[in-house]
Amino acid sequence: MLIAFDSTQQALRAEMLLEYAEIEIDICPTPKEITAGCALSIHFPEEDVKMVKEVIVQENVEIRGIFKQVASGYEPIEM
Repeated sequence: MLIAFDSTQQALRAEMLLEYAEIEIDICPTPKEITAGCALSIHFPEEDVKMVKEVIVQENVEIRGIFKQVASGYEPIEM
């Protein structure tokens, strides 16, 4: 799973919050298939999607979206 952002500030904020919540994450470049205003994205395990959504909502993190990798690229999932 991947979170894309519109700003670097929000990406770095999300990184800190998710690490604090002890969710295993990786910072990576935003894939070219995803149009976003920020070059940074965060990868995380699919089994943590519920907790990731809770952190984003509780902390009012501004994101472009959460995406799932599929054969044809990336597909948005509902918040």
